[in-house]
Amino acid sequence: MELFAELTVADYQQSLRGIFGERLQENVSLARYTSARVGGPADYLLVVESSSVLEAATRNLWDLGISFLILGGGSNVLVSDAGVRGVVLINRARKMRFEAQSKTPSVWAESGANFGMLARQAANRGLAGLEWACGIPGTLGGAVIGNAGAHGGDMAGSLLVAEILHRDESNQYHHEQWTVDRLEYSYRSSNLKRQDKDAVILSARLKLEPGTKEAVLSKMESFIEQRRKTQPPGASMGSMFKNPLGDYSGRLIEAAGLKGYRTGGAEISALHANFFINLGEATAMDIYRLLQVARARVAEQFGVNLELEIELVGDWYLAEAEAL
Repeated sequence: MELFAELTVADYQQSLRGIFGERLQENVSLARYTSARVGGPADYLLVVESSSVLEAATRNLWDLGISFLILGGGSNVLVSDAGVRGVVLINRARKMRFEAQSKTPSVWAESGANFGMLARQAANRGLAGLEWACGIPGTLGGAVIGNAGAHGGDMAGSLLVAEILHRDESNQYHHEQWTVDRLEYSYRSSNLKRQDKDAVILSARLKLEPGTKEAVLSKMESFIEQRRKTQPPGASMGSMFKNPLGDYSGRLIEAAGLKGYRTGGAEISALHANFFINLGEATAMDIYRLLQVARARVAEQFGVNLELEIELVGDWYLAEAEAL
């Protein structure tokens, strides 16, 4: 646990209990909070239901010097079997407001809103522009940080402004509105992700376009059907690796002969090799070993070093040593 030097474990627990009371849970398995259904326990877990509560919790934890992790939909993360030290905030801040009557339609939503659901709500109002997001399983906050994208669209092309709480090097807090330029988006990344800043996405406003419900839903259904044909069902994190320039990670892993390859309860999908599936009893280490095999085989056969699209979170030090 990352504490101020003068804090004992008892002080740590007392401080958290004093702030969060009975809302704070201890030693909670994170498997139920991740899309891959794997992950060890969080020392402490707190569910936040609004962006204001998320901001208050963040400020309190920063003030105490206590490390924390925010989980939304739990996709694009592989949580260690050893779990996560400190506090895990489960982001359930989901309010959304559509502005459909203006010349430039938009939607504002809190960062814990399910991104795919947000896209469907726009479609039901006859608002276009987010059809590409219809099958994305994560939250709006994760999409903003990771520049989520699919079907030719991405967050960089949809975001108007993100409401961000961040802490600078002088330990000063700033509640600001960030545009796309300040986020410095690149492929599946932003400066928040690249630089590992102390920052929390509270909400975001996305641009939309006038349309008809029938046309928007039709386009969305074509994307959903394409996903059904090309992406496997079951518990997974989404795409495991970023696509290298001019190629596809799934193609390379398949060409390396790894479609259907299994370790323990995890499998490299036989439908799409960039998806690693929990067959029911997988551990995080099973999935970790699969990604190590895929990386090694692709590097050996094609000279390409695959870069993770997912994030490894939690205590991976012992796990990585065990895998060697």
